[in-house]
Amino acid sequence: MTDIIIRPIRAADAGEVLTVQRAAFVTEALIYGDPDMAPLTQTLEEIAFELRDNLGCVAIDGCRVVGAVRAVADGDLLLIGRLAIAPDQQGEGIGSALLRAVEHRGTDVGCRRAELFTGSLSTQNISLYERRGYRRSETIPHGDGTAQVFLQKNLLERA
Repeated sequence: MTDIIIRPIRAADAGEVLTVQRAAFVTEALIYGDPDMAPLTQTLEEIAFELRDNLGCVAIDGCRVVGAVRAVADGDLLLIGRLAIAPDQQGEGIGSALLRAVEHRGTDVGCRRAELFTGSLSTQNISLYERRGYRRSETIPHGDGTAQVFLQKNLLERA
C-alpha cells in the first residue's frame, strides 16, 4: 500500500466513487446472482447527494481513487457502508486503512460504536471486518439460504 493517500470523501468524488463501487461490487453480484443490487444500480446523482454530509473516506493512488467507504453518525453509532476497493488493488491493505480512517472520523464526532453489514456469502468481507475487531451482532435470514450479517465494534477499543 505504498503511496496511497487516505482523505475525507467529498461530493466531487462521486464519479470516481461510482466507478470503484461498480467494479468492486460486480464480484458480490456474481456471488449472490443479483445484478440489480443497490451498489450497482445507484446513480451518480444519488451518490453525490450521499457524499454531501458524509464521514467517509477515499483512498487515492496518484490521481486515481482506488477505494472508498461511506459513514454517517447516528448518535453515538457510526454506520459504515459501501466499502469498495478497486479489484486490482484488493488484498493490499486499503480496506483496513479506510476502516481505520473512518473509525477515527467517527470518534472525532462522538461515536462510541461502529456498525456495518455484509452478506453471509461474502466471507472475505466478514474476515476483514473480524480482523479489524468487528463482532457479529445480528444475522437476518433472507429465506434463500443467505443472510445479512451485521457486525459491531466498540470504537473505544481500537483494533
